[in-house]
Amino acid sequence: MVPAAAAGAGKDYMEHSDPGHHPVSSQVSPLEGILVADFSRVLAGPLATMTLADLGARVIKVERPGVGDDTRSWGPPFSATGSTYFESVNRNKESLCLDLADAADRELARELSLRADVLVENFKPGTMDRLGLGYEQLSEANPGLVYASISGFGSAGGAELPGYDFVVQAMGGLMSITGAADGEATKAGVALVDVLTAKDATIGILAALRARTAHRRGARIEVNLLSSLQGALANQAQAFLGAGIVPGRMGNVHPSIAPYQLLQCGDGPLAVACGNDAQFAALCAVLGLPGAAADPRFAGNPQRVRNRVELVAILERALSAGTAAHWQARLTAAGVPAGRVAGIDEGLSSAESLGLAPTIEVHDAGGTVVGRQVRHPGQWTPPLLPRTQAPPALGEHDTAVRAWLREG
Repeated sequence: MVPAAAAGAGKDYMEHSDPGHHPVSSQVSPLEGILVADFSRVLAGPLATMTLADLGARVIKVERPGVGDDTRSWGPPFSATGSTYFESVNRNKESLCLDLADAADRELARELSLRADVLVENFKPGTMDRLGLGYEQLSEANPGLVYASISGFGSAGGAELPGYDFVVQAMGGLMSITGAADGEATKAGVALVDVLTAKDATIGILAALRARTAHRRGARIEVNLLSSLQGALANQAQAFLGAGIVPGRMGNVHPSIAPYQLLQCGDGPLAVACGNDAQFAALCAVLGLPGAAADPRFAGNPQRVRNRVELVAILERALSAGTAAHWQARLTAAGVPAGRVAGIDEGLSSAESLGLAPTIEVHDAGGTVVGRQVRHPGQWTPPLLPRTQAPPALGEHDTAVRAWLREG
């Protein structure tokens, strides 16, 4: 079998890099022609590869025969076509079942990797090397390969630790700042660390593809859940590093801004976020509290933070006279950021009403609509070429992809 990477290695990566060339098109597919070998499963890796697929890449998802990605069985809930968890991160992909313990299937996996522009994997560190699919083993024959490895705690001291989002939220500090001050540590309501890691992996892959046009070589990118979490702690981590303060749980209260929290209205909570003195003055004017804006206790943000308890009591007494919806409308009109606490259904409806088109229809191979999904969040001008292929059935593309790989 002739390694297709020999041809891939000769690709002219400068081909589309001329900054003066701007082809006119009504729709764009920025990653058209990029082949991604997806050896990942669960959430972080599949979300990264789905993002690449949404942007035009061809993604071939390698799955275990008879079982597939772990999340195919994660449920309920299940849609008419499968696990909603699996479906959330696997559209626009082809499913290829390979038994990596089988020599013939492992050779097909290598052939796929040698043809690929990008490989994404999240096996336990060292596994791909033992299978003959490690970066060093592939890059010699396919020097343009961008190889992304995702783990829980890196490939050094944490190589043996299993990387599950919930555990990383606990160990990395996120749970220590999430939840009520007098309650237990709480995880975020979605596997946020996996999502953050997926975005970090995607950023790295895109940067490496861009660098490849200049240097004609790929790269290995390693991301891990713990580092992505800590990179996202932002001001909370810097409070410790810069001021020696270890943040704790404060519920919905912001540690450095006031008022920036849920405030109780006559029928329930309202999120109010005053990021500057002008917004606070506008809040006070709407609530009929002009004296509060001039009160020395609340004259500037540091004073408001120090006197938060007294401030909240004054604001909530005024807010109790109306509903959250009433105050949201009035405060929004006055330029004060405010919003009711909505369910996911209401959130999607709100985005729709704002013209953001948050969802897309997905279609099976025959073009039949089989469901709706949250679309890729970016909006492009000219628009992205829409890709709406439903998540694949297990092994749906086995015959075609195996034949293609065996062509040599």
